[in-house]
Parts: sequence; C-alpha cells; structure tokens
Amino acid sequence: MFERTSIGLDVHARSVVACAIDGETGEVFRRRLTPDFGEILAWIQSLPGPVKSVYEAGPTGFDLARFLLAAGVECVVAAPSKLQRPSGDRVKTDTNDALHLARLLRLGEVTAVLIPTVEQEAARDLVRAREDARGDLMSARHRISKLLLRQGIIYTGGKTWTLQHGAWLERQKFDSAPLQLAYDSSLDAMTAVLDRRDRLDHAITELAYHSRYTPIVRNLECLRGISTLTAFGLAVEIGDWDRFTGRTIGAYLGLVPSEHSSGQSRSQGPITKTGNGHARRLLVEAAWHHRQPYPHPSSLMRQRWAQASTAAQSRGDAGNRRLHERWVVYLEHRKRPVIANVAIARELAGWCWSLATMPPATGQNHTIPAG
Repeated sequence: MFERTSIGLDVHARSVVACAIDGETGEVFRRRLTPDFGEILAWIQSLPGPVKSVYEAGPTGFDLARFLLAAGVECVVAAPSKLQRPSGDRVKTDTNDALHLARLLRLGEVTAVLIPTVEQEAARDLVRAREDARGDLMSARHRISKLLLRQGIIYTGGKTWTLQHGAWLERQKFDSAPLQLAYDSSLDAMTAVLDRRDRLDHAITELAYHSRYTPIVRNLECLRGISTLTAFGLAVEIGDWDRFTGRTIGAYLGLVPSEHSSGQSRSQGPITKTGNGHARRLLVEAAWHHRQPYPHPSSLMRQRWAQASTAAQSRGDAGNRRLHERWVVYLEHRKRPVIANVAIARELAGWCWSLATMPPATGQNHTIPAG
C-alpha cells in the first residue's frame, strides 16, 4: 500500500511525541500526546490517509503496534541499531527523533523487527525470568562461599552445590550473632531462589511439551547441548525461523565477525553481538558440549530422538558428528577455545535452523540412527 502520510512516534512511558509528513503537500504535523492508545489512534485517523506509522523497539513493548494494527493502521516497529542518522546531527530531542523516523519511513529505510504475538511474548518473559533466576542463584551462591572463605571455612567433601554440600552448609554455626544472622540470611536467599528456579523449570517444561512450540523443541533436542530449557528458549526467542536461512541466522544472532574493509585491505574483528543476546548466549553455552568426543549417542540422546521424526534424528546425528569434527580441527590449529567455541556456536545456529524448519513429526518414531 502506498501511504500518503508517514508518521513517526517517539514513544516514552509518560508521553508520545508524534510527527507526520504529508507526501503530497509536504506539510509536517507535530503533536505531543499521552500514552493513551485511543488518543494516539484518534490523532492518526485525523491525518490524510492512507497512513503508515513507525516507532522504535524499546521498553514500552509491542502493545501499541498490536493496537494500531488491529484498528487497521499499518504500523512497523523499527530496529534501533539499524536506524541511520547523519554523523553531524548533534541535536537530539523527542520531536527531532519522531521527525527522523517519519522521514526514514517515507524513504523506505526502516528495518522492521518481528512483532511477536501476545502468547510468544509471554513465553519469552517466562524464559527470561528463568535466566534472571539463574543469575540470582549464582550471585547468592557466591555470597555464601565468599562469606565462608572470609572465615577460613572451605568445603572439601567433593563437588559443591550438591545435596551433601547443602547439608554441610546447614551445619555451619558461628559464635557471633551478627555473623550468624548474615549467614542465615544468605542461605535463606539461596533457598528462595532455588525454589523460584524450580517452579519456573516446571512451567517451562509443561509449556515446551504442550504448546505449538513442541515440534520445534523435539527437533532441536536432537543436538547435543540442547536440553528442554535451551530448545524452548531458542524457539520462543527466534519465533519465525522461516525468515532466515542457514547462512543468515548467524548474522541475526550476532555470531559473525565484524569487518572494516576499504580498498585492498580487509580487517575482521570480534563478533558483532547484534540481534538477540538471549538466544546467542544459549547457543554459545550449548556449543561447549560438542568439544567432547561423540562415538555414539548417549542413552539420554536416544530417549530424545525417540520423540522426533526419523529425518530429525538423522539430521541431529549428522550435526553432532560435524560439530565435534570442527572442534577437533580448531584445536589442531591451536585456536583459542573461546574463539573456537563461538565459531562452533555460529555453525550450531545453522544446524538448529535446519531442524526447526523441518516438518513436524506426525507421531513418535523409535528408529535410532546407527552409532
């Protein structure tokens, strides 16, 4: 649809600054609005149509875009990292930002992000709450271990943070009442975080195996290092896998090298780290599992394969062997493990894409590829 009026919205929590450009007359409309969706829609409908609007992705979410689309107003959400801005522009105001968005929209220079459904956004929030719990648990454990270390108390009974280690932590007593209170408080905080994490894990498992994401989760679990939590996290964070290819998904996740080339010189630097950082972290963690030898599938892997199609099983087995072979090549060339792991994560993203875009299994298939 050709729009006559291009609208840029600079959306904040307590205000919305709007600028619109009439493509026929060149007239510019400016208005400061409240965040009330009805008021925004009424102002947009008062402009010469047809209209198209845009605002930057940010902390205010996607509710405004969904509301405008439901009302019949075309709306896109721009990726902030892709917005072009003149290098000499040193005046940044809400009005200038809204006008800049309207001009880019008029020129067709806006890179839009995918607007998730309400269901998908809720699933993302659940996955990110689990990630927050993981970080909180790490901090709580560090506080406990460092408090004990300052008192010269070190656990030597085996692996830490096991049931045996937990019983040992409960037995620690101190003569100083303030110190005992501080220790008990830290221990209670860790217990509360563990309980929160377990409840989130249960909810994620239920949703992973009883929702529209289940076929993708089952397929992704055919790869080593990708458990239920990782598979479900990738499924909800990436959403529509069909908008990528095996080569482009690495760039979306920021796993490709940055580059500065001019003339005959070509210089590559660290990875770009653009796009979805949550999905990137999941892939980087999963890539470490492929460093270990892969002589044959483990019993756990075979159990997961039994829930996927024969094609997904074969594809997962081929991916596991290929990724371990790449690890061996990198280590033989004396690549730093952290650098090699990122390269493996980039290739792992492509294997995940190939599995996620496979047709779902029509039923359970218990055919296991030969080891």
